[in-house]
Amino acid sequence: MITCVYFAWVREGIGCESETIAPPADCTSLADIIHWLKGQSPGHHRVLADPSALRFAINLDHATLESPIREGDELAIFPPITGG
Repeated sequence: MITCVYFAWVREGIGCESETIAPPADCTSLADIIHWLKGQSPGHHRVLADPSALRFAINLDHATLESPIREGDELAIFPPITGG
């Protein structure tokens, strides 16, 4: 199981703050998980359609689509952060 935590418009588009997922065993990278998540609902598909518009963290460390992800990890998905 992997815990997914969503922030800002990602949370609003998917319709929940977090969820626990059980992706197939061949989902070993963040890109694999995102591809699998897109098929879970229309909201997931819409929000995750362009991963380059999002930022990711695995276990509180910034991650890229090539990052490995494993059972028990926490995946955070959020929009880019800007400051002023």
